[in-house]
Amino acid sequence: MASSLTCTGVIWALLSLLCAAASCVGFFMPYWLLGTQMDKPVSFGTFRRCSYPVRDEERQATVMLEQCGRYASFLGIPSLEWRICTVVTGVGCGLLLLVALTALMGCCVSDLISRTIGRVAGGIQFVGGLLIGSGCALYPLGWDSEEVQQTCNNSSDQFQLGSCQIGWAYYCTGAGAAAAMLLCTWLSCFAGKKQKQYPY
Repeated sequence: MASSLTCTGVIWALLSLLCAAASCVGFFMPYWLLGTQMDKPVSFGTFRRCSYPVRDEERQATVMLEQCGRYASFLGIPSLEWRICTVVTGVGCGLLLLVALTALMGCCVSDLISRTIGRVAGGIQFVGGLLIGSGCALYPLGWDSEEVQQTCNNSSDQFQLGSCQIGWAYYCTGAGAAAAMLLCTWLSCFAGKKQKQYPY
């Protein structure tokens, strides 16, 4: 099976897949922000949450339902900043995934990725990483929402965690984006083989 990638290109393809997977997994998991409410662990993502209060009609009390789920609607996401973060991070993850899958196909298909295509793919990865980085930078602007404040002992504000802490999924998303922007973009410049010049 012929490949359109150089040895550096194969490393680029594998690293691209790893970066895209890290960013996508981190984006989907609701462990960006960790705290407690009613003595139960609570965690938030950009569009998902684990553990939330519900009214128990039998006991006439509010109890914590310990399960993870998405918000009922896009407008149900607690803050405008988190909605923007969801969109830009999702688009960035989609771009990284698209390039990673194309790069992997380049391992098996000859003449798929030339030097020019590799550089364009690197540019797309840079934009994807920039979008994800923007989403990660926007996320703390939503820490002043009522839901987050209830979870962080009413002491959180924009860029102030209060009693909460940043979770592993936030770091995973950001690290995948940073590696895509820095390493993958650079490696993509050397990924494709030079096109053969046909004399006609």
